Amino acid sequence: MALAGIKDIGQDVSGETQVRKILVIEDEADISRVIDLNLTAEGYDVACIHDGAAAVGLVHEVRPDLILLDLMLPGMDGLDICRRLKADDDTRQIPIIMVTARGEENDIVLGLGLGAEDYITKPFRVSELVARVKAAFRRRDELSPATDVRNVLEFGSVILDRDQHLLSVDDTNIPITATEFRLLDNLLSQAGRVYSRELLVDIAIGDDVYVNERTIDSHVSSVRRKLGPYRSWIKTVWGVGYRFEPQSAKDS
Repeated sequence: MALAGIKDIGQDVSGETQVRKILVIEDEADISRVIDLNLTAEGYDVACIHDGAAAVGLVHEVRPDLILLDLMLPGMDGLDICRRLKADDDTRQIPIIMVTARGEENDIVLGLGLGAEDYITKPFRVSELVARVKAAFRRRDELSPATDVRNVLEFGSVILDRDQHLLSVDDTNIPITATEFRLLDNLLSQAGRVYSRELLVDIAIGDDVYVNERTIDSHVSSVRRKLGPYRSWIKTVWGVGYRFEPQSAKDS
């Protein structure tokens, strides 16, 4: 196992500031070194591993606050790693950003469907990667709802619990990423309102990160799958965006 950058992660020397922990799972040493140097310069505590087979165990050891995950890895590919982490209650809520040269839509949709938070394709600008990391942390920090809003949104058997960050469909808890949660929260809280793709990008991804329309479409597709028999409650408004329109009965 090639491992670099593991530090005594936690409080700083003053004992007051909690340092964000980022685990980089990337088999190209030059790329992981660039990521490590730049994220460390931003004040993050970074660990790097190049072996996919050992990555899941290291996640449990390091307990990172965010994972940057390549898809093409030796030992175990990134999609399998993502699948295992999102199936484990201890690691399910860790945001994952896929970093990959595989930009095909099927790979992106599959990764987001497994629970990845976001993706960035190689080659990438370091500034964009840093912005996506910051946006992921900001979304996670902003998940706590304001005190003057309803904390549970309920439409029949679809329930979104803001306090517990849970989506329940037909009495079954469905794993959901922070990005998907923000999308669904806004669609449900103003049912019937049409949200443009541009607005949904600002809500779910952040206005300081450039993404194209395919990104938000992929997230919406993932949310629809997680709604199961109620997937058609998210309506496509052609040429504009999406709206949430609950119906009285399940879709066939």
